[in-house]
Amino acid sequence: NQVFHDTIWNNIRYSKPESTPEEFNQAIRIAGLNGFIEKAEDGALTLIGDRGNTLSVGQRQRIAIARAILKDSDILILDEATSALDSESEGEIIANLQNLYEDKTMIVISHRLSTIQQVDEVICLDEGRVVEQGAHEELMEKKGHYWRLFRKQLIT
Repeated sequence: NQVFHDTIWNNIRYSKPESTPEEFNQAIRIAGLNGFIEKAEDGALTLIGDRGNTLSVGQRQRIAIARAILKDSDILILDEATSALDSESEGEIIANLQNLYEDKTMIVISHRLSTIQQVDEVICLDEGRVVEQGAHEELMEKKGHYWRLFRKQLIT
């Protein structure tokens, strides 16, 4: 979530300085930054303070996601990338990313299991070891470790 003392525009375009305004707009839409940028004093040209201290953690996460989208790599790794967002926003971003990365590889690392319900393959770890692997539905039917973790999160 590294954010620089620069504009929102430059912070997002850092990964691909030659990007077009259309690519930028797609990235901020998928990352859910449209509303924030529209409300910002100078829009995308609003200056972000040192280390993003004027932003919430969720806004910094969204900027990092938009930056990754703009880079358009064949592999996207999201390590707790949406942990500061509410479940609804997180779900929208993950769904948008799945559509965008349909023919690419996306690795999602999350303690919030609702984040990974729609992924193709879940790898469930316990103390650094793989204990289960499969699709969400398949693992829920097994009623094993993943199922217990998922139910525990639903209750709390």
